[in-house]
Amino acid sequence: MKRKYKLDEIDCANCALKLENAIKEVNGVSNAKVNYMTQKLTLEADESEFEAVEKDVLAVCRRMEPDMDVAAV
Repeated sequence: MKRKYKLDEIDCANCALKLENAIKEVNGVSNAKVNYMTQKLTLEADESEFEAVEKDVLAVCRRMEPDMDVAAV
């Protein structure tokens, strides 16, 4: 399953890369891409465990970029 999210207030391209790498380390994530220019996250994970993976990914986002808002597109 693939889902896209809008990332508001991501500070720089380096922060986006660090966030992308951290998200890829979350158990259950098959792929993730953070695009700094469009301020979007594309997340891929198995559909049967997507809710749990999404919850973990959002926790990583809050921990790494506390001022950033994440909203499903």
